[in-house]
Amino acid sequence: MPNLPVRAQALTAAVVFSNLAGNTLLSVGLRGSTGVEALIRPTVLAGVALLIFWTVPRATLMSWADLSYILPVTATGYILTAIVGVVFLHEHITGWRWAATLLIVAGVVLAGTTRPKTTRSEHRK
Repeated sequence: MPNLPVRAQALTAAVVFSNLAGNTLLSVGLRGSTGVEALIRPTVLAGVALLIFWTVPRATLMSWADLSYILPVTATGYILTAIVGVVFLHEHITGWRWAATLLIVAGVVLAGTTRPKTTRSEHRK
């Protein structure tokens, strides 16, 4: 994220981590639960709250930079999700999934080295 101003870097981190934490809490809260019981679990409620929060910084970030830049850069969350799945949720990730994760890493690196904002004059060319 070297091309982004500090405030955009902070917002990108908020997008990534609120999505990661929200989805992780949902996964933990929904394991072994059924129906209405799942809706009142604190971990599920916290996960939903974080994912609702996630929309605000994401929308703000989209007003600052191109979607084609934001989505690959925030895909860092997918990489972190795989790590959290293995370390904290004790999930087994196959070699193919790790290979896919490495492809995401490559996309993040490539997108992160481009300029984050397209000007109107560039759209016309």
